[in-house]
Amino acid sequence: MDPMRTNPSPAPRGSAWLPLVAAVAAVAVLAAVPAFVSNPYVLHIMILLFLSVIMGSAWNVVGGYAGQYSVGHAAYYGIGAYFTLILMTQYQIMPWWGTWAAMAAALAVALVVGSITFRLRGPYFVLASIAVAEVIRLTVLNWKSVTNGAEGILSGPIPRITIGETTIKFISKVPFYYVGLAMVVATVLANLAVQHSKLGYYFQAIREDQDAAHSLGINLTFHKNVALGISAVFTALAGSYYALYVRFIDPSTVLTIDISVQAVLICIIGGIGTVLGPVVGALVLVALSETLRSNLITDVLISLGAVSPDSKVGAFLKEHLSHAHMLIYGILVVVVILFMPDGILGWARQAMRRRAQVAAAAGEKP
Repeated sequence: MDPMRTNPSPAPRGSAWLPLVAAVAAVAVLAAVPAFVSNPYVLHIMILLFLSVIMGSAWNVVGGYAGQYSVGHAAYYGIGAYFTLILMTQYQIMPWWGTWAAMAAALAVALVVGSITFRLRGPYFVLASIAVAEVIRLTVLNWKSVTNGAEGILSGPIPRITIGETTIKFISKVPFYYVGLAMVVATVLANLAVQHSKLGYYFQAIREDQDAAHSLGINLTFHKNVALGISAVFTALAGSYYALYVRFIDPSTVLTIDISVQAVLICIIGGIGTVLGPVVGALVLVALSETLRSNLITDVLISLGAVSPDSKVGAFLKEHLSHAHMLIYGILVVVVILFMPDGILGWARQAMRRRAQVAAAAGEKP
C-alpha cells in the first residue's frame, strides 16, 4: 500500500469557491423562473416554499444552533402578521415600514419571554414556549377593538412602490415571488453568518453542554436571548410576508401550534443545525403538503390498481387523506429520527462519505 494514499489529497485550488458559485447560480435560476413560468399555481407553490424556508431557517438559529427547542414560534409569526396589517389598515402606514415595526415588536416580546423562560431547561422550556404562544393567541382573540377577534383582519390592495422610474404593483404573484426570494437569501445568509461567527460557536457550546459552556464564562441567558431575538425577528418577517400575500389573517391561521410544529419539522427533517437543512426540509414538507391537499397519493394508488375507487378504502382515502397532514408529518418525523437522525441532509452526506471511502479503499487494492 502506498503510504501517500493514507492522507487525503489537498483540495484543488479554487474549490472553496464552489459552494458560493453554486449558491449564486441557484439564486440566478430562481430569479429567472417568472420570466419562463407564468402559471400562477407554480408561482404560488414557490412562494409557499420561500415562506417555509424563512420559517425553518429562523427557528434553526435558536433550535438548531443554540439547542433551545421552542415550540411557540407561532407567537412571533402572529405578531409579524398582525402588526403589519393593523398598521396598514387602521393607521395607513405603508407595509414596508409596518414590517420593520412588526420585527421590532417581535424582538421586544422575545427578549421579555426569553428572560423568563430561559430559566427553564428541557421539556419545561418547551412547555413554557407553548404557553407563551397560547397567551398571545388568546390575547389577540379577545382584544377585539384592535385585532377584530375571531373575525380576523381583511386588508385592501397593497400600495405600489415607486423606485426611480419603476413602479411595482402588487397585483400579481410575481412581486411577491421576488420579495420572498430576497427574504430567503437574507435568512440563509443570516444562518451562515451565525454558524461561522464567534456568536455561533457560543450557541453551539450551549447546545452541546450548558454547564460546560457556563464554566468557560459564556453567559447562558444572554446568548440564549440573542439567539431567540434573531429567530423571532426573522419569524416575524415570515408572518408579515404571509399577511401581505394572503391579505387576510385571523388567530386560527397565524397563531396556531401547527405553525410552530411546522417550523420544527422543517429543520428536523432537513437537518437541524445546518444552513441547508431548512431548505431541504421545506422542499419535502411543501411537496408533501401539496400532494396531500390535491389527493395525488390517492389518485396514484387508484391508477396503479392498488386501490379500487369504488371500495371503502378508496372512498376513505379520497375523503380523509387530504386532511391527515399532521398524521403524515408525524410518521415522517418518526422515520427520519429512526433511520436518519441527522436529517435528510446528514444522511446524504454520510452516504457520500461512505461511497468515497469505498472508492478510496478500492483504489488502494494492489
